[in-house]
Amino acid sequence: MDKQIFISLACIIAGLFSSICAGMDFDFFMNHRKARFFVKILGRNGARILYVLLGIAMIIVGVGFFTGIIPLQGEPVFQ
Repeated sequence: MDKQIFISLACIIAGLFSSICAGMDFDFFMNHRKARFFVKILGRNGARILYVLLGIAMIIVGVGFFTGIIPLQGEPVFQ
């Protein structure tokens, strides 16, 4: 599998996972030790919004990698 496709699919899948888990308010996701910091600071609904926005950003980056709009490091912008 091409490196660009692999990285773009990984970003899209991670973004979908984050957005869906935060949007559906899954306890296993929101009670994770790394998410507890944001839940404590922002509240549960604030942390959910943050994780949905981060997921959407990951999806956008993944689509950008896939389409070539965002070049991978070391690749020329114009060929």
